[in-house]
Formats: sequence, structure tokens, C-alpha cells
Amino acid sequence: MLDFLIDLDKQAFLFLNGCHSNAFDFMMWWFSDKMVWIPFYLYLAYKIVRKYGWESIAILLSIAILIALSDQISVVIKESVARFRPSHDPVIEEYVRTLRGYRGGNYGFVSSHAANSFALVVFLYHFLKLKHTFLGPVLILWAFLVSYSRIYLGVHYPGDIIGGALLGMVLAWILVHLYQFVVTRICISKSC
Repeated sequence: MLDFLIDLDKQAFLFLNGCHSNAFDFMMWWFSDKMVWIPFYLYLAYKIVRKYGWESIAILLSIAILIALSDQISVVIKESVARFRPSHDPVIEEYVRTLRGYRGGNYGFVSSHAANSFALVVFLYHFLKLKHTFLGPVLILWAFLVSYSRIYLGVHYPGDIIGGALLGMVLAWILVHLYQFVVTRICISKSC
């Protein structure tokens, strides 16, 4: 069964990675660059500060902890599983299309980009109550585009993305509930 899933993952990767155009090359390189998103992150921080005031310090600190956790846990999983990225897989690397010579590190399961972006989306969905605002769909689209860009660039299989997204979502869910537990305990002790 595992061999079937790995083969299916490789076939899906080769199909998705093979869909290229010059316009998308630029866009996907841009989507994958963490530094490009700094203005977006600052806007999200502004929304949190505006909504929560002084409590935003704890929320922003929680986001920093969440991203550090999702990033570091994804690295530990990569090193433990040791599944080659498509760009390093000797079976298919000659068919993989990469950009600008970028091949990433040796191992790819799970995607740190997917883990971090989906962790942020789930966490912010809770705190910014994004169900009924334009920002909710924008954040979900952003997480999908960042994640897909990693397949497009040839450095992750779809399974790496799915695994990273699940890791990020689970960690965000845990941290949201931990935050609520701590805030509830503080409020009880202070009679909020």
C-alpha cells in the first residue's frame, strides 16, 4: 500500500511540476519567498493589535512560538523520515523542472512552508474570526499558493505538502486551545 501511495505521489508531482509557463515561473518563485510576505505579515499583525490591544502581545508571541514549533518539528520529521525531495530523487530527478538552480535540501517530507503557512491560517482564523471577512479566503488562498509553489519549483511532492499542512493545522489547533486554557486560568485567578 505504501509503495502505491509513493508512486501516486510521484505521478501527481510530475504532472503538477510539468505545468509551467514564464509568467508562472516568476509568480511561483515570488510566492515561495518568505521575505516577500513581510508587508502581509505586518498587515496581519496590525489587524491583531487593532482588535486585541494589549492582549495582542500574547497573541503575537504565541504566533512566533507556533511558527518556530512548526518549522523546527517539520525539520526533525524531514531528517527522521529522510525521503528525498523530487529534485534529489535519483529515480525522477532528470524529469524534475526546477528554477534558478534551486533544489532545496536533501529531504522534503514534510514541507516547512506548508506547515508554517497552514499553522498561521488556522491560528489567525480563530483570533480574527475570519469566517465572514474577505481576509479568510485570502489567507486560505495564500497558504495554498505558497504550498503549491513548492511543487512547482520541484522541491516537494504533494504528499510533503499535505503532511506539512496537517502538521501546521494540528499544532495551531493545540496552541489555540493552550492559549485559551492559559487565558481562562489567568482570568479566573484575576476575576476577569
